Amino acid sequence: MATHSDFLLPLLVILAKVAIVLVVLLTAIAYAVWLERKVVAHIQSRWGPYLVGPHGLLQPVADALKFLFKEDILPREVDRTVYYLAPFLAFTLAFASIAVIPFGESITIAGRTVAFEITDLNVGLLFVLAVTSLGVYGVALAGWSSNSKFPLFGGLRSSAQMISYELALGLAVVGVVLISGSLSLREIVEHQRGLWNIVTQPVGFLLYFTAAIAETNRTPFDLPEAESELVGGFHTEYSSFKFAMFFMAEYANIVTVSCLGTLLFFGGWLGPAFGPPLLRALLPTFWFCLKVFCFLFAYIWIRGTLPRFRYDQLMAFGWRFLFPVGLLNVLATSLVVAWRAS
Repeated sequence: MATHSDFLLPLLVILAKVAIVLVVLLTAIAYAVWLERKVVAHIQSRWGPYLVGPHGLLQPVADALKFLFKEDILPREVDRTVYYLAPFLAFTLAFASIAVIPFGESITIAGRTVAFEITDLNVGLLFVLAVTSLGVYGVALAGWSSNSKFPLFGGLRSSAQMISYELALGLAVVGVVLISGSLSLREIVEHQRGLWNIVTQPVGFLLYFTAAIAETNRTPFDLPEAESELVGGFHTEYSSFKFAMFFMAEYANIVTVSCLGTLLFFGGWLGPAFGPPLLRALLPTFWFCLKVFCFLFAYIWIRGTLPRFRYDQLMAFGWRFLFPVGLLNVLATSLVVAWRAS
Protein backbone atom coordinates (compact mmCIF):
# COMPACT_ATOMS: atom_id res chain seq x y z
CA MET A 1 0.00 0.00 0.00
CA ALA A 2 1.35 3.42 -0.93
CA THR A 3 2.30 5.72 1.94
CA HIS A 4 2.73 9.48 2.18
CA SER A 5 6.51 9.07 1.99
CA ASP A 6 6.17 7.32 -1.39
CA PHE A 7 4.69 10.53 -2.81
CA LEU A 8 6.48 13.08 -0.66
CA LEU A 9 10.05 11.91 -1.20
CA PRO A 10 10.00 12.12 -5.05
CA LEU A 11 8.39 15.56 -4.79
CA LEU A 12 11.08 16.77 -2.37
CA VAL A 13 13.78 15.37 -4.66
CA ILE A 14 12.34 17.26 -7.66
CA LEU A 15 12.05 20.51 -5.68
CA ALA A 16 15.62 20.11 -4.47
CA LYS A 17 16.80 19.55 -8.06
CA VAL A 18 14.94 22.66 -9.26
CA ALA A 19 16.46 24.80 -6.48
CA ILE A 20 19.99 23.48 -7.08
CA VAL A 21 19.77 23.91 -10.87
CA LEU A 22 18.43 27.48 -10.54
CA VAL A 23 21.16 28.47 -8.08
CA VAL A 24 23.90 26.89 -10.19
CA LEU A 25 22.52 28.38 -13.43
CA LEU A 26 22.15 31.89 -11.99
CA THR A 27 25.68 31.70 -10.56
CA ALA A 28 27.01 30.44 -13.89
CA ILE A 29 25.28 33.31 -15.72
CA ALA A 30 26.72 35.89 -13.32
CA TYR A 31 30.26 34.61 -13.64
CA ALA A 32 29.94 34.02 -17.38
CA VAL A 33 29.48 37.80 -17.63
CA TRP A 34 32.56 38.31 -15.42
CA LEU A 35 34.55 35.82 -17.52
CA GLU A 36 33.50 37.53 -20.74
CA ARG A 37 34.57 40.94 -19.49
CA LYS A 38 37.95 39.61 -18.32
CA VAL A 39 38.71 37.56 -21.44
CA VAL A 40 37.69 40.33 -23.87
CA ALA A 41 39.74 42.78 -21.78
CA HIS A 42 42.82 40.58 -22.15
CA ILE A 43 42.20 40.21 -25.90
CA GLN A 44 42.04 44.01 -26.19
CA SER A 45 44.92 44.66 -23.71
CA ARG A 46 42.69 46.10 -20.97
CA TRP A 47 42.23 45.32 -17.28
CA GLY A 48 38.56 44.44 -17.11
CA PRO A 49 36.80 44.43 -13.70
CA TYR A 50 39.34 44.23 -10.86
CA LEU A 51 38.26 46.65 -8.10
CA VAL A 52 35.28 44.83 -6.53
CA GLY A 53 36.76 41.81 -4.74
CA PRO A 54 39.94 39.93 -5.70
CA HIS A 55 40.32 40.04 -9.49
CA GLY A 56 36.85 41.62 -9.62
CA LEU A 57 35.15 38.38 -8.52
CA LEU A 58 32.44 40.28 -6.64
CA GLN A 59 31.58 42.42 -9.68
CA PRO A 60 28.53 40.21 -10.54
CA VAL A 61 27.12 40.91 -7.06
CA ALA A 62 27.60 44.64 -7.56
CA ASP A 63 25.94 44.47 -10.98
CA ALA A 64 22.96 42.56 -9.57
CA LEU A 65 22.47 45.17 -6.82
CA LYS A 66 22.75 47.95 -9.38
CA PHE A 67 20.02 46.43 -11.57
CA LEU A 68 17.82 45.77 -8.55
CA PHE A 69 17.88 49.34 -7.23
CA LYS A 70 18.19 51.24 -10.51
CA GLU A 71 15.36 53.61 -11.43
CA ASP A 72 12.66 51.87 -13.47
CA ILE A 73 11.72 54.17 -16.37
CA LEU A 74 8.42 53.49 -18.15
CA PRO A 75 7.85 55.27 -21.50
CA ARG A 76 4.39 56.83 -21.79
CA GLU A 77 3.29 55.33 -25.13
CA VAL A 78 4.13 51.66 -24.56
CA ASP A 79 1.60 48.84 -24.56
CA ARG A 80 1.97 48.14 -20.85
CA THR A 81 0.65 44.58 -20.76
CA VAL A 82 2.88 43.32 -23.56
CA TYR A 83 5.75 45.56 -22.42
CA TYR A 84 5.84 43.83 -19.03
CA LEU A 85 5.10 40.38 -20.46
CA ALA A 86 8.00 40.34 -22.97
CA PRO A 87 10.97 40.19 -20.53
CA PHE A 88 9.13 37.71 -18.30
CA LEU A 89 8.44 35.49 -21.33
CA ALA A 90 12.05 35.61 -22.51
CA PHE A 91 13.35 34.90 -19.00
CA THR A 92 10.93 32.01 -18.33
CA LEU A 93 11.50 30.23 -21.64
CA ALA A 94 15.28 30.56 -21.33
CA PHE A 95 15.25 28.90 -17.92
CA ALA A 96 12.63 26.25 -18.80
CA SER A 97 14.81 24.57 -21.43
CA ILE A 98 17.46 23.65 -18.85
CA ALA A 99 14.97 21.31 -17.12
CA VAL A 100 15.71 18.34 -19.41
CA ILE A 101 19.49 18.80 -19.69
CA PRO A 102 21.32 15.86 -18.01
CA PHE A 103 24.52 16.93 -16.24
CA GLY A 104 25.99 13.50 -15.51
CA GLU A 105 25.35 9.81 -15.03
CA SER A 106 22.61 8.62 -12.71
CA ILE A 107 23.72 7.44 -9.26
CA THR A 108 22.08 5.21 -6.65
CA ILE A 109 21.47 6.63 -3.16
CA ALA A 110 19.76 4.54 -0.46
CA GLY A 111 18.42 2.15 -3.07
CA ARG A 112 16.96 4.93 -5.24
CA THR A 113 18.29 6.04 -8.61
CA VAL A 114 18.91 9.78 -8.73
CA ALA A 115 19.39 11.37 -12.16
CA PHE A 116 21.51 14.51 -12.58
CA GLU A 117 18.66 16.42 -14.22
CA ILE A 118 15.28 17.80 -13.24
CA THR A 119 13.34 15.42 -15.48
CA ASP A 120 14.24 12.78 -18.05
CA LEU A 121 12.16 13.00 -21.23
CA ASN A 122 12.47 10.47 -24.03
CA VAL A 123 12.06 13.43 -26.41
CA GLY A 124 14.33 15.79 -24.48
CA LEU A 125 16.04 17.12 -27.61
CA LEU A 126 12.68 17.98 -29.18
CA PHE A 127 11.62 19.76 -25.99
CA VAL A 128 14.77 21.92 -25.92
CA LEU A 129 14.40 22.90 -29.57
CA ALA A 130 10.71 23.71 -29.10
CA VAL A 131 11.19 25.86 -26.00
CA THR A 132 14.23 27.75 -27.30
CA SER A 133 12.47 28.49 -30.61
CA LEU A 134 9.65 30.17 -28.66
CA GLY A 135 12.15 32.68 -27.24
CA VAL A 136 11.73 34.83 -30.34
CA TYR A 137 8.31 35.88 -29.05
CA GLY A 138 9.83 37.69 -26.08
CA VAL A 139 12.16 39.67 -28.34
CA ALA A 140 9.52 40.41 -30.98
CA LEU A 141 6.93 41.50 -28.40
CA ALA A 142 9.49 43.72 -26.67
CA GLY A 143 10.26 45.48 -29.93
CA TRP A 144 6.60 45.94 -30.85
CA SER A 145 5.29 47.00 -27.43
CA SER A 146 7.94 49.71 -26.95
CA ASN A 147 6.23 51.86 -29.61
CA SER A 148 9.58 53.12 -30.88
CA LYS A 149 11.20 52.61 -34.26
CA PHE A 150 14.58 51.31 -33.08
CA PRO A 151 13.15 48.55 -30.84
CA LEU A 152 10.71 47.66 -33.62
CA PHE A 153 13.55 47.27 -36.13
CA GLY A 154 15.45 45.14 -33.60
CA GLY A 155 12.42 42.91 -33.00
CA LEU A 156 11.83 42.43 -36.75
CA ARG A 157 15.50 41.66 -37.32
CA SER A 158 15.50 39.11 -34.51
CA SER A 159 12.36 37.39 -35.80
CA ALA A 160 13.77 37.00 -39.32
CA GLN A 161 17.19 35.96 -38.01
CA MET A 162 15.95 33.34 -35.56
CA ILE A 163 13.52 31.80 -38.05
CA SER A 164 16.25 31.60 -40.70
CA TYR A 165 18.94 30.08 -38.49
CA GLU A 166 16.48 27.79 -36.71
CA LEU A 167 16.33 25.79 -39.95
CA ALA A 168 20.10 25.34 -40.07
CA LEU A 169 20.14 24.43 -36.37
CA GLY A 170 17.44 21.80 -36.86
CA LEU A 171 19.21 20.29 -39.87
CA ALA A 172 22.48 20.12 -37.90
CA VAL A 173 20.73 18.12 -35.18
CA VAL A 174 18.96 15.74 -37.60
CA GLY A 175 22.26 14.05 -38.47
CA VAL A 176 22.89 13.20 -34.80
CA VAL A 177 19.33 11.88 -34.41
CA LEU A 178 19.75 9.66 -37.48
CA ILE A 179 22.97 8.17 -36.13
CA SER A 180 21.78 7.61 -32.56
CA GLY A 181 18.19 6.69 -33.47
CA SER A 182 16.76 8.55 -30.50
CA LEU A 183 15.55 11.96 -29.31
CA SER A 184 16.55 11.21 -25.71
CA LEU A 185 19.60 13.21 -24.67
CA ARG A 186 20.79 10.40 -22.39
CA GLU A 187 20.57 7.82 -25.17
CA ILE A 188 22.40 10.17 -27.56
CA VAL A 189 25.26 10.44 -25.04
CA GLU A 190 25.33 6.68 -24.39
CA HIS A 191 25.56 6.08 -28.14
CA GLN A 192 28.84 8.03 -28.16
CA ARG A 193 30.71 5.71 -25.77
CA GLY A 194 32.76 4.28 -28.60
CA LEU A 195 33.09 7.42 -30.74
CA TRP A 196 31.96 11.00 -30.23
CA ASN A 197 29.65 12.52 -32.82
CA ILE A 198 32.12 15.33 -33.52
CA VAL A 199 34.10 12.69 -35.48
CA THR A 200 31.15 11.37 -37.47
CA GLN A 201 29.32 14.71 -37.80
CA PRO A 202 31.95 17.48 -38.16
CA VAL A 203 29.84 19.39 -40.69
CA GLY A 204 26.81 19.07 -38.44
CA PHE A 205 28.79 20.48 -35.52
CA LEU A 206 30.00 23.50 -37.51
CA LEU A 207 26.43 24.13 -38.65
CA TYR A 208 25.14 23.78 -35.09
CA PHE A 209 27.71 26.09 -33.55
CA THR A 210 27.28 28.78 -36.21
CA ALA A 211 23.48 28.67 -36.00
CA ALA A 212 23.61 28.63 -32.18
CA ILE A 213 25.62 31.86 -32.16
CA ALA A 214 23.03 33.46 -34.44
CA GLU A 215 20.12 32.07 -32.39
CA THR A 216 21.50 33.65 -29.22
CA ASN A 217 22.08 37.02 -30.96
CA ARG A 218 25.80 37.00 -30.27
CA THR A 219 28.65 38.62 -32.18
CA PRO A 220 29.12 38.48 -35.15
CA PHE A 221 25.35 37.90 -35.50
CA ASP A 222 24.14 40.46 -32.93
CA LEU A 223 22.15 42.49 -35.46
CA PRO A 224 18.98 42.80 -33.29
CA GLU A 225 21.03 44.73 -30.69
CA ALA A 226 23.44 46.56 -33.00
CA GLU A 227 24.20 49.67 -30.95
CA SER A 228 25.84 51.47 -33.87
CA GLU A 229 22.60 51.16 -35.88
CA LEU A 230 19.70 50.60 -33.45
CA VAL A 231 20.94 52.20 -30.18
CA GLY A 232 20.23 48.99 -28.26
CA GLY A 233 17.75 47.20 -30.45
CA PHE A 234 14.67 45.53 -29.00
CA HIS A 235 15.54 46.39 -25.36
CA THR A 236 16.25 50.11 -25.93
CA GLU A 237 13.21 51.21 -23.90
CA TYR A 238 13.83 48.77 -21.03
CA SER A 239 15.64 49.63 -17.80
CA SER A 240 16.31 48.32 -14.32
CA PHE A 241 15.33 44.71 -13.60
CA LYS A 242 13.31 44.29 -16.83
CA PHE A 243 16.50 44.87 -18.81
CA ALA A 244 18.32 42.48 -16.48
CA MET A 245 15.77 39.77 -17.33
CA PHE A 246 16.62 40.07 -21.03
CA PHE A 247 20.30 40.04 -20.10
CA MET A 248 19.95 36.88 -18.00
CA ALA A 249 17.80 35.22 -20.67
CA GLU A 250 20.53 35.74 -23.28
CA TYR A 251 23.22 34.17 -21.12
CA ALA A 252 20.88 31.35 -20.02
CA ASN A 253 20.34 30.54 -23.70
CA ILE A 254 24.11 30.55 -24.23
CA VAL A 255 24.55 28.07 -21.37
CA THR A 256 21.73 25.90 -22.75
CA VAL A 257 23.09 25.67 -26.31
CA SER A 258 26.57 25.00 -24.88
CA CYS A 259 25.16 22.13 -22.81
CA LEU A 260 23.23 20.83 -25.81
CA GLY A 261 26.30 21.01 -28.06
CA THR A 262 28.29 19.08 -25.45
CA LEU A 263 25.63 16.38 -25.26
CA LEU A 264 25.15 16.07 -29.03
CA PHE A 265 28.72 16.20 -30.31
CA PHE A 266 31.27 15.83 -27.48
CA GLY A 267 30.02 12.84 -25.53
CA GLY A 268 28.32 14.78 -22.74
CA TRP A 269 29.74 13.58 -19.43
CA LEU A 270 31.82 10.77 -20.97
CA GLY A 271 35.51 10.88 -20.10
CA PRO A 272 38.31 9.05 -18.29
CA ALA A 273 37.25 7.47 -14.97
CA PHE A 274 39.82 6.85 -12.22
CA GLY A 275 40.36 7.09 -8.47
CA PRO A 276 38.18 6.07 -5.50
CA PRO A 277 34.41 5.47 -5.89
CA LEU A 278 33.45 9.00 -4.79
CA LEU A 279 35.78 10.59 -7.34
CA ARG A 280 34.55 8.24 -10.06
CA ALA A 281 30.98 9.29 -9.27
CA LEU A 282 31.82 13.00 -9.54
CA LEU A 283 34.10 12.86 -12.59
CA PRO A 284 31.26 12.64 -15.21
CA THR A 285 29.78 15.94 -14.00
CA PHE A 286 33.29 17.47 -14.00
CA TRP A 287 33.92 16.42 -17.61
CA PHE A 288 30.53 17.79 -18.62
CA CYS A 289 31.18 21.17 -16.96
CA LEU A 290 34.67 21.34 -18.50
CA LYS A 291 33.30 20.81 -22.01
CA VAL A 292 30.56 23.41 -21.46
CA PHE A 293 33.20 25.86 -20.24
CA CYS A 294 35.14 25.33 -23.49
CA PHE A 295 31.98 26.21 -25.44
CA LEU A 296 31.50 29.38 -23.38
CA PHE A 297 35.13 30.37 -23.88
CA ALA A 298 34.73 29.91 -27.65
CA TYR A 299 31.66 32.21 -27.55
CA ILE A 300 33.69 34.88 -25.76
CA TRP A 301 36.74 34.47 -27.99
CA ILE A 302 34.62 34.92 -31.12
CA ARG A 303 33.02 38.07 -29.66
CA GLY A 304 36.42 39.61 -29.03
CA THR A 305 37.75 38.66 -32.47
CA LEU A 306 35.16 38.94 -35.26
CA PRO A 307 33.36 42.07 -36.52
CA ARG A 308 29.60 42.27 -36.97
CA PHE A 309 28.03 41.21 -40.28
CA ARG A 310 25.80 43.49 -42.31
CA TYR A 311 22.18 42.41 -42.13
CA ASP A 312 22.00 41.39 -45.81
CA GLN A 313 25.18 39.32 -45.33
CA LEU A 314 23.62 37.67 -42.28
CA MET A 315 20.48 36.58 -44.13
CA ALA A 316 22.34 35.52 -47.27
CA PHE A 317 24.77 33.40 -45.22
CA GLY A 318 21.90 31.60 -43.52
CA TRP A 319 19.77 30.89 -46.60
CA ARG A 320 22.38 30.54 -49.36
CA PHE A 321 25.08 28.65 -47.47
CA LEU A 322 24.05 27.10 -44.14
CA PHE A 323 20.64 25.82 -45.30
CA PRO A 324 21.92 24.01 -48.44
CA VAL A 325 24.92 22.58 -46.56
CA GLY A 326 22.56 21.35 -43.83
CA LEU A 327 20.36 19.59 -46.39
CA LEU A 328 23.40 17.95 -48.02
CA ASN A 329 24.66 16.81 -44.61
CA VAL A 330 21.29 15.22 -43.78
CA LEU A 331 21.20 13.51 -47.19
CA ALA A 332 24.73 12.13 -46.83
CA THR A 333 24.08 10.93 -43.27
CA SER A 334 20.82 9.25 -44.33
CA LEU A 335 22.58 7.39 -47.13
CA VAL A 336 25.34 6.17 -44.79
CA VAL A 337 22.85 5.05 -42.11
CA ALA A 338 20.72 3.25 -44.72
CA TRP A 339 23.81 1.58 -46.23
CA ARG A 340 24.93 0.31 -42.80
CA ALA A 341 21.46 -0.99 -42.00
CA SER A 342 21.20 -2.92 -45.27
